[in-house]
Amino acid sequence: MPFLRALLLLLLVQPAWAQLRPVPGPADTITQESRDAEADAAWVAALAAATRGPADVPLADQATLALPRGMVFIPKAEAFRYARSRGNTPGDEQIGIVTTPGDENWLVSVRWVPDGYIRDDEARDLNPDTILTDLRDGAEESNKDRVARGFPELVIQGWVEKPSYDAATHQLRWALGVARKDEPDASSVNLNTRALGRGGYMSLNLTTARDDLAQYRPVANQLLTGLTFNQGRAYADFNSGTDRIAEYGLIGLIGVVAAKKLGLIALAGVFVLKFAKVGLLALAGGSLAVRRLLRRNAPPAA
Repeated sequence: MPFLRALLLLLLVQPAWAQLRPVPGPADTITQESRDAEADAAWVAALAAATRGPADVPLADQATLALPRGMVFIPKAEAFRYARSRGNTPGDEQIGIVTTPGDENWLVSVRWVPDGYIRDDEARDLNPDTILTDLRDGAEESNKDRVARGFPELVIQGWVEKPSYDAATHQLRWALGVARKDEPDASSVNLNTRALGRGGYMSLNLTTARDDLAQYRPVANQLLTGLTFNQGRAYADFNSGTDRIAEYGLIGLIGVVAAKKLGLIALAGVFVLKFAKVGLLALAGGSLAVRRLLRRNAPPAA
């Protein structure tokens, strides 16, 4: 029986989203049964609203994602609801989630952050040790929100892939190992990618089990290759006379400068997966309607 590895964490807090859905009360007033029921309903709603590949998915009027066959794109509202049901505090930049029905061992979070043109002259100054320290500080700050809502604390274990920047494609990437404090052996990995555009950056973050990164890394590469900025929106289209320049550079994309200058939590856009031993049908309630929904959204047979 396939197992669902449920989405648990998106750590960037944004007040605009907080206003859309009230934050639950004290942790001791929320039962596990009510959490599971909401997660079940949110997952079914996400599948019902999803776009199935192959399809060209518009992203925030900035870019287009060539969604491959067999994958689905869950739009913003449904992605937000499901993220909240699993302990996340998503930001307003969240556009959606990409995954594959029947193989929820991975997911890709898609965000557009319109902070302006980001200069890439900091590429030579990327210091992995300093960045890691600041990210861990940001994680501790984010844990306060998780504890207040009855979810376990998380810990950043270290680099799985140190930050690197490709000047030709204007893409920054890195990978972090993340786990629950009370379950350090159940480690997930977040492969973060930032594609720079004229007015900000597009974020495609792959999350999977640490041992499965080699298997699913091609998924991230495939989606990144299929991401195309619209005409006039690419990094090369920058106009120094009219365009706004971001208050941070490449280091800020990893959450360091942005956190200190803009008052944001440093661990932006990071997910962690919990390996719940719950079958897809059991998680969705096991009803005939749900089974039909899952079959309808499953990728076609080869």
